[in-house]
Amino acid sequence: MKIVARSYPRLLAPLRVGPVILPNRMVMGAMHTRLETLDRPVERMAAFYGARARGEIGLILTGGYAPHPDGRMDPESGVLDDDHDLEPHRAVCRAVHDAGGLIALQILHAGRYAKVPGCVGPSATKARINRYAPRALNTAQVWEVVDQFARTAQLAREAGYDGVEVMGSEGYLINEFTSPRTNDRADEFGGDLDGRLRLPVETVRRVRERVGEDLLLIYRISAVDLVEDGLTGEEIAELARRVEAAGADVLDTGVGWHESAVPTIAASVPRAAWAFATRRVRSAVTVPVIASNRINDPEVAEKLLTDGTADLVSMARPLLADPDFAHKVRAGRSDEINTCVACNQACLDRIFTDATASCMVNPRAGREIEFLADAPAVRRRIGIVGAGPAGLACAVTAAERGHAVTLYDAADEIGGQWNLAKAVPGKAEFAEAIRYYRVRLARLGVTPRLGRPVDADKLTAEEYDEIVLATGATPRRPDIPGLDHPKVVSYADVLTGRVAPGRRVAIIGAGGIGFDTADYLVGDPQLALDPELFLRDWGVADPDARRRGDVTDPQAAGRAAREITLFQRHAGRTGRGLGKSTGWILRGRLSRAGVAEITGASYLAIKDDGLHYSVDGQAHVHPCDTVVICAGQESDRGLYQALAARGIRAHLVGGADDAEGLDAVRAIDQATRLAITL
Repeated sequence: MKIVARSYPRLLAPLRVGPVILPNRMVMGAMHTRLETLDRPVERMAAFYGARARGEIGLILTGGYAPHPDGRMDPESGVLDDDHDLEPHRAVCRAVHDAGGLIALQILHAGRYAKVPGCVGPSATKARINRYAPRALNTAQVWEVVDQFARTAQLAREAGYDGVEVMGSEGYLINEFTSPRTNDRADEFGGDLDGRLRLPVETVRRVRERVGEDLLLIYRISAVDLVEDGLTGEEIAELARRVEAAGADVLDTGVGWHESAVPTIAASVPRAAWAFATRRVRSAVTVPVIASNRINDPEVAEKLLTDGTADLVSMARPLLADPDFAHKVRAGRSDEINTCVACNQACLDRIFTDATASCMVNPRAGREIEFLADAPAVRRRIGIVGAGPAGLACAVTAAERGHAVTLYDAADEIGGQWNLAKAVPGKAEFAEAIRYYRVRLARLGVTPRLGRPVDADKLTAEEYDEIVLATGATPRRPDIPGLDHPKVVSYADVLTGRVAPGRRVAIIGAGGIGFDTADYLVGDPQLALDPELFLRDWGVADPDARRRGDVTDPQAAGRAAREITLFQRHAGRTGRGLGKSTGWILRGRLSRAGVAEITGASYLAIKDDGLHYSVDGQAHVHPCDTVVICAGQESDRGLYQALAARGIRAHLVGGADDAEGLDAVRAIDQATRLAITL
């Protein structure tokens, strides 16, 4: 495979920011990981951040630390005040500095988003996404918050951090004070624009006074609020100017509040969709500005720098996916970057369910101390059957350790069910995962055997030391009379394009596969690729309209050409297995497209006139041209059983091991861990 290395002169150019010189323009954005809730938390965080520093990222921003217990994200989140030991922070800073990196502590007061009973805010108005109502801070207490930020910044300096970032975005406390949506105060921190901007300005000024000029000071500004009664573009520009004057060295642009009805970082958001908001901030100030959100590719990053949108680019989840992102860019190996596909499955979805973050395409993320794999004492011949996510992960990891790997698949192309997923609107990024594995397999010398099935005779004759079966799962066929009717097809038939369903479609099964199939049939794939279309579709106003929060009514997309109905056996809510951070996006899109739902259905038969079913004992006929079966999956173990009959031991991974609730997160993690033990 011949790869042409690309150069990225702007991305790799050094830049002085305040008192430090960054070796390149790539920043690891702050993100919640909850690593502090696991065993050996300091060791884990040191290994996590140290790995990204070795990967040559220009600057690392930690996850947010509250300046006071009232500002914690949740009861287990980090706090840095006078009552907390600095040694864990010193250990993290040492790990980063020993690897040649720079690190800044993000100071985050969650305000009314804090999931603690004592949360506070500018007013007593409860956030829609929090069960706790905040206590309104009085004037003296607001000034105490300013001092708390400054004290935490001083502690960060004592711990060895190279800088701090004051979090003023995403709907957290400082952002709540700037917005008329949440600030109805009549004191010096409310009322007119001067009052509403006083907290961020005074916080930055006090932090600068406390730490001096030789600590990098970053302010995270909400470049676009995306909520009703948020700031206007002109007000955001004015805030940027005032924060710069107060002493900020860099402005880092945030996008949206957590309660916004507009997606901001999911795969359904086009790459660099928020460039317009970053440009608005950059045009207002003279200090460097960082672009963020849905930047996962060096080509996109380079363009944002060369066209003047930003001076630096922030990538948070892409550094979960590949800690060596920056190194690979510098070394001319950008084709080997393990690209973040913005699925949110192992990062945000876990955080929102009080678990710890990792990454679907890189299960080592946040688990670095669990994946210490030495080279094997004996180089073994390993045969892997199945080139889906599990088989690919196992093959690459085993080959990286020095084993001789042969990879079989009956299909002509690697990827398995990712080839179905990438056809769904908003999931085109899965093509990047396939590209990554294709390049890595070639570079590692894995022997491909694609385009023909492999049987037990072949595997036996090859005399492998280890056999891994990643044969995946097959669509489950429910016991419904008429299932062999010509109008019945599987989701695989639809997503591969082998079958073009008719105008009226009934989908049996309203889980993740059913929703994806419905989206494929009614969605516009360009919405996730074209920023202008996306912004109009989700009701983001034209910047020239000067609307508060930059929100307006979503552009009416009109009903889909097909009539789609999702059927579910259970009477409860459909799509219960959808991602915590992305399910609402998909539900909203299908609702606007007119997709109907019928729950509590018992399937009676499929006949010429349609799908016969009953609800609460009442029989119905749903006229339809096509019935798509999305009723789950079953493990494909035919080859495993054939080998077992010959007394040959094989390892099962992914869907072949357990098809119940199968997802690529579990499959890749399991396969990677197996490869380390082989």
